[in-house]
Amino acid sequence: MSLLQVQGLELSFGGRTVVHGVDFEIKAGEKLALVGESGSGKTVTALSLLGLAQGAQAQGHAWFASGARKFDLLRLPARQLQAIRGQDIAMIFQEPMTALNPVFTIGEQIAEVLQLKIGLTPAECAQAAIELIADTGIDDPARRAKAYPHQLSGGQRQRAMIAMALACRPQLLLADEPTTALDVTVRKQILDLLTDLQKKYGMAVLLITHDLNLVRQFADRVAVMESGRIVEQGAVADLFAAPQHAYTRRLMASKPVRNVLEHPARAEVALVARGIRVAYPVPRPGLRGWFSHGEFVAVSQLELELPCGQTLGVVGESGSGKSTLALAALGLLKFEGAMSLFGQSWGAGVHADRALRKDVQVVFQDPFSSLSPRMTVEEIVGEGLLVHEPGLSAAQRCQRVKKTLDEVGLDEGQFPGLLARYPHQFSGGQRQRIAIARALIVQPRLLVLDEPTSALDVTMAQQILQLLQGLQRERGLAYLLITHDVAVVRAMAHHVLVMQGGKMMERGPVAQVFGQPQHEYTRILLAAAE
Repeated sequence: MSLLQVQGLELSFGGRTVVHGVDFEIKAGEKLALVGESGSGKTVTALSLLGLAQGAQAQGHAWFASGARKFDLLRLPARQLQAIRGQDIAMIFQEPMTALNPVFTIGEQIAEVLQLKIGLTPAECAQAAIELIADTGIDDPARRAKAYPHQLSGGQRQRAMIAMALACRPQLLLADEPTTALDVTVRKQILDLLTDLQKKYGMAVLLITHDLNLVRQFADRVAVMESGRIVEQGAVADLFAAPQHAYTRRLMASKPVRNVLEHPARAEVALVARGIRVAYPVPRPGLRGWFSHGEFVAVSQLELELPCGQTLGVVGESGSGKSTLALAALGLLKFEGAMSLFGQSWGAGVHADRALRKDVQVVFQDPFSSLSPRMTVEEIVGEGLLVHEPGLSAAQRCQRVKKTLDEVGLDEGQFPGLLARYPHQFSGGQRQRIAIARALIVQPRLLVLDEPTSALDVTMAQQILQLLQGLQRERGLAYLLITHDVAVVRAMAHHVLVMQGGKMMERGPVAQVFGQPQHEYTRILLAAAE
């Protein structure tokens, strides 16, 4: 008998239907993956099952079997649905930093679920929370239970959210992109953890993702969703071996493709770093902390060289020092050692660096948070010109903005009123194109790319990589690419630098390092990415 049977599900917002007649079922103990691009309706379908899709008008049925009873989740009164949430059906959200409450410890948040749903005493809740944290593989669970979300790494926060979701031993777990923001090794750890816990508790899992490699490793069955409709579903092995629908085949073909100049003609060196060391002050325990601080070394004795027209990929786990290196390269973080930008000293101070500031720009990981929601596209893209080319008239700035947006594939013909629109009116891939235009408009020679595709689905990521490859060929740009995605490095980089614990483990040409890795850590990264 099916644990969950969804029949003819339709979801509308303000009279506009976004999910059309969706049918699928999940049996007890089964793992079903719901796959599709951003905007395909995956997440809103899952949220509607728990009544969390605010403002949605739902039609159809979602039959859920709990013991001898069977409920239509779409027809339950709010009080009954509230009783099912967290107890019979639980959810892991995509971004734990925003889903967890920042003012309560991890232990308190897990204990709250146990107290409300099961009615345990405070002492029993505290002990059960520690045991749940231990189940998810977090070291020193008693200490971690007293930690706040910001005091944990991304992988630890995701494990804490899994512990909270599993507190009441649910029959069905909804996992919404549970590994998207994690590096490859932590991603594999979370995937293995979910597999182990699913077997241990015998629960069913609905995995929402755009990562086909994740689906292949985890799921029993897969349903492919396009524009609010399920276009194909079946056993994972069968669907991957012989996809029937054109959209499924397109998703599977959306892999990063290498299309770069292997030996650029320009020999000028964009960035040189020698003996770079970055340390953060940390408090000392006890009385010593009143008089002095300790230090945490984020980057230690790092050396690199990046020629114009080439890409240096920097890979490593969370906490390896990648982002710290990026901030130092942008001149936003003090460092020890020597760094030069196009032959001139870099990092000497705000006034000394001002002349070089326009030559190095950045594209951040999440375009939604890096673009101001209160500024129009014209204001966002043109802001750099106000600083670096203040002599331009308003009409000249507008013309430059239009030209740059056209270079990244956005124009008024495709998006009427483009310049007056706001970031929330665009998709994730389109927002990233706006972020790239903002960086390009001052005509930089070096771009720092901080996980430029990790927040995008596979087809959007492929488009952004093609755009970046084309811009590099046309402009001779140098890229410092910060990423945990080995496939992106293979497609984009000429050289790669592998980091762990703030230190360089290995560096060299991509083909050499990935083809014949010399360091054990590099081999672990490559194995986790397969």
